[in-house]
Amino acid sequence: MSDAEQLVQLREAVRLSPRNVPLRQALADALLGAGLADEAETEYRAGLLLAPDHAALKLGLARCFSQLGKRSHALVLLEDVVRNPEAPGRAHVLYARLLAGLREVAQAVEQYQTGVRKDPGTADPEFAARLGLRPGRPDPAPTPVGEEAGDFQGEPDFMGGDPEEGRLRASWDGGALEEDDDEDVFDEAEAEVERPKISFVDVGGMETLKEEIRIKIIHPLGHADLYKAYGKAVGGGILLYGPPGCGKTHLARATAGEIRAGVIAVGIHDVLDMWIGNSERNLHSLFGQARRNAPCVLFFDEVDALGASRSDMKTSAGRHLINQFLSELDGAKASNDGVLVLGATNAPWHLDPAFRRPGRFDRILFVPPPDVTARAEVLRVQLRGRPQEDVEFDAVARKTEGFSGADLKAVVDGAIEGKLREALKTGVPAPLRTKDLLQSAATLKPTTREWFATARNYALYANQGGTYDEILKYLKL
Repeated sequence: MSDAEQLVQLREAVRLSPRNVPLRQALADALLGAGLADEAETEYRAGLLLAPDHAALKLGLARCFSQLGKRSHALVLLEDVVRNPEAPGRAHVLYARLLAGLREVAQAVEQYQTGVRKDPGTADPEFAARLGLRPGRPDPAPTPVGEEAGDFQGEPDFMGGDPEEGRLRASWDGGALEEDDDEDVFDEAEAEVERPKISFVDVGGMETLKEEIRIKIIHPLGHADLYKAYGKAVGGGILLYGPPGCGKTHLARATAGEIRAGVIAVGIHDVLDMWIGNSERNLHSLFGQARRNAPCVLFFDEVDALGASRSDMKTSAGRHLINQFLSELDGAKASNDGVLVLGATNAPWHLDPAFRRPGRFDRILFVPPPDVTARAEVLRVQLRGRPQEDVEFDAVARKTEGFSGADLKAVVDGAIEGKLREALKTGVPAPLRTKDLLQSAATLKPTTREWFATARNYALYANQGGTYDEILKYLKL
């Protein structure tokens, strides 16, 4: 029987018995073996919906992800698979290959050796040599002088010297920067302190999120004496995560406007520096500026870019920056009273787990696409001050399921462009009506679907602490 005939028979068998997990696995394995990784992924996922803890299906899906170049997806699954003592040797070897690609050579060696011990048939002398393992030797060869584990596959780490070396002296306590003199030495670079003019009134929907922020940030400032009586500090950290365009940044600025506080919006370019030690210095300076301007909101957009998981780091420099970040959040050297730290990210799974410890980002809030009520409210906010006539916001909201706030803005912009084209022809401007918004919405698709496709994998297979339960609830899984 040819491979093509076998696939035809397996497909028919699965069609007749769609809940048969072994049949699903056999079809998925055959598809993967035939080089049809996309189709195999679909079948592995279908099987895992029936048997979420099926180790062989997880391993197969990880192999699919690896072939399709979805390395982070594969890592998430394999991290879960190899925790099981019964995990096959090939799972450990595949995990080792992915870790090696991230320059995590020590972990890759450990996983490779575990895999080969379990199943000698998985040994790969060429890969072992790249890891520094020699035939007959259980341990990797010594690292040559001048090289680091991070230089795997011949890509050296970028190194440089501090141009102000000698003026500034720093010591490391687990990577956190300590100043020898007063704090002013580090606070030369000042970021702009914004004074947002928007408040929660300008944020459509998100009532649950607003209430969480009120409890964590707004009420402590308005009732400082009451909170101090209970020994509760004013300040803290909130991490907002969710699909792009759902209002995380807008909500952060509205929070600052609600409490009439300044906001320091921190971008990657405000922190990262080519010279070793300067990135930590810049981060320390920004926290110092926020403390001097308290109450102040320190807002880190795309915070995962600065606080990525240390297990993914190629060099020690990145780990030092994360240690500095954690030290500043803890207020180890200076009080953070009145400093409100907000972080926003589309990829919380890339953030180092240490940031989620209580006292740092101790509130992790999922910012989903707006529901039907919130979509109507967002549309009202978007159309505020624009010419309109008898717009049925609820009707438009029902036709925009899954749309983000940014998608809804695109709906409004599209409708306005249509009215402008009409006005240029007739010379008479006309108000926006319901049909204009519906016509615009019909030309767009929600941009959140791709994000949920990725988030679903993490919520199902990398959710040991229940961090992503809100995603599962939203997806009704």
